[in-house]
Amino acid sequence: MSRQNYVFTSESVSEGHPDKVCDRISDAVLDFLLNEDPMARVACETFATTGLVVIGGEIGLPDRNGRPGHERLKDVMGRIPQIARDCIRDIGYEQEKFHWNTCHVLNFLHEQSVDIAQGVEREGAGDQGIMFGHATDETPELMPAPILYSHAILRRLAEARKSGAAPMLGPDAKSQLSVEYVDGNPVGVTQIVVSHQHLDPNMSSGDVRAVVEPYVREVLPEGWIRDNTVWHVNPTGKFLIGGPDGDAGLTGRKIIVDTYGGRAPHGGGAFSGKDPTKVDRSAAYAARYLAKNVVAAGLARRCTIQLSYAIGVPEPLSIYVDTYGTGTVPDEAIEIAVAGSMDLTPSGIRAHLSLDRPIYSRTSAYGHFGREPEADGGFSWEKNDLAETIAAKLP
Repeated sequence: MSRQNYVFTSESVSEGHPDKVCDRISDAVLDFLLNEDPMARVACETFATTGLVVIGGEIGLPDRNGRPGHERLKDVMGRIPQIARDCIRDIGYEQEKFHWNTCHVLNFLHEQSVDIAQGVEREGAGDQGIMFGHATDETPELMPAPILYSHAILRRLAEARKSGAAPMLGPDAKSQLSVEYVDGNPVGVTQIVVSHQHLDPNMSSGDVRAVVEPYVREVLPEGWIRDNTVWHVNPTGKFLIGGPDGDAGLTGRKIIVDTYGGRAPHGGGAFSGKDPTKVDRSAAYAARYLAKNVVAAGLARRCTIQLSYAIGVPEPLSIYVDTYGTGTVPDEAIEIAVAGSMDLTPSGIRAHLSLDRPIYSRTSAYGHFGREPEADGGFSWEKNDLAETIAAKLP
């Protein structure tokens, strides 16, 4: 029996965090190329530091209308630097040493390896690896509470900053919540951490808390902040230099922030900048989709699903389910049910979740999971439309 009374902590970072700036640029490049062709192949990495953005990786476009893919790539490569600048501007960086209009943008993207491409063209996985999905009934979104509300705090503060309601705040920020569980359910917050960049050099930590506290209280469930809840707002003092000028950023360094805040395993692969033939991304989305629908079907209160793949091999090598003793049927039965509920080859996942579309920039901050499915297909893996199918497939 797992522990029922404990405190668990998760953190989030804002869209202006250096690593998230890089995730956003990588996913914007991906969206741009998928808009050019749904069969684009993209593995885009970004590095950012003071006054500089470097973009690299492998990309490919298929031959179309008699034009070789490499010629099509030449037509679009010159637009990559402006995509990066547009991302930085939307995030809000106009600092002296990191400004969307003055930073240097170097583009070193090149064509995808033919050795990798041949495996994908056979509809196999783009790489080997293990992917995990997780769901829990402790929140309506079927997400762990600590990471869900850590994201919500920063998303709300970003809205206030961009709307002009909190113009003294800068783009860079981090949050962290220590959530108390009683009888396995989240009941309150023992510690709140918010470190937020501010633009006014005269602001103290207390001044920043006065700005951010109402938004924190707005997004947390009623009664979660108590008299003995401890606040840490800008605990080191000033936070004037933010983003890549304060700390270098790199695509893919916030994989635990992107997923479940440490409440579930992670296979190790990052998401941003990767097209959906890469199972690091698409199979992680499929695993979340399956786990969420297992919980939505009432088959378990908590569920983790692992999928594994080999490069060039279409079918998953294994499917593993763990319901942590909360399942209403044996975990082995759920494994059989989820395996029969959808095609888990890379092409099957892409088709089922409609992943070959430019829907990825919006995932680059505030979590890939626990979001509302959108009309254009964004966050399709958050739907609960497979619950009845899984239940019907039980042996």
